[in-house]
Amino acid sequence: MKAPLVTALAGLALVFGFATCCAKAEPAAAQVDDPLYHPNDRSFLDGYEPVLPSGEVQVVVEIPAGTTAKWEVTKPSGELRWEIKNGKPRIVAYLGYPGNYGMIPRTLLPKELGGDGDPLDVIVLGDSVPRGSVLPTHIIGVMRMLDGGEQDDKLIAVRSGTPFAEVRSLAQLRKEFAGVDVILEQWFSNYKGPGIVQVPGFAEATEANRILQESIKAFASH
Repeated sequence: MKAPLVTALAGLALVFGFATCCAKAEPAAAQVDDPLYHPNDRSFLDGYEPVLPSGEVQVVVEIPAGTTAKWEVTKPSGELRWEIKNGKPRIVAYLGYPGNYGMIPRTLLPKELGGDGDPLDVIVLGDSVPRGSVLPTHIIGVMRMLDGGEQDDKLIAVRSGTPFAEVRSLAQLRKEFAGVDVILEQWFSNYKGPGIVQVPGFAEATEANRILQESIKAFASH
């Protein structure tokens, strides 16, 4: 029974674009055939620099915009895998993510900085890109978030080639693209069901970049 199940999962992954591969080198054969695994030639956790010489911040896309399959970079392996919950690959039972959701390599956001002890989470505004993409971005703000009573803030970023490419602050975003921050707030406030997640507010790019620098330091010293 195992072979048909693996075949079915692999087909599902291909249909919905969950098995997009951006690897430069072939991983082990067993992992290539694993529909719950996204191959890559290096660790997503620490195989990339968080900030480029240009000042752009690198973001690993775990969940492409508009999709609902909950993938994540795992610790300590740095592999990108489909999250398993209650014995099944996790699907968010809501509308697709309102942006490309991912993490910044070589970061660690401890609770005292508004995180959950994992890499720094980021929402990259714009059209959907393949899972496993590593995007150069500009950080424009941070969304304060409480998930089950625990702080779990999300940085907000923009990238080139999208209508948001020149945005550098939340104030500019609200002026030029009214309602985007409201969409983010509403989506994250409701995607897990009523009353589980709260979004108390937002902070500007200065605060977001402070969190980023502190998270880079926290990773280097952990």
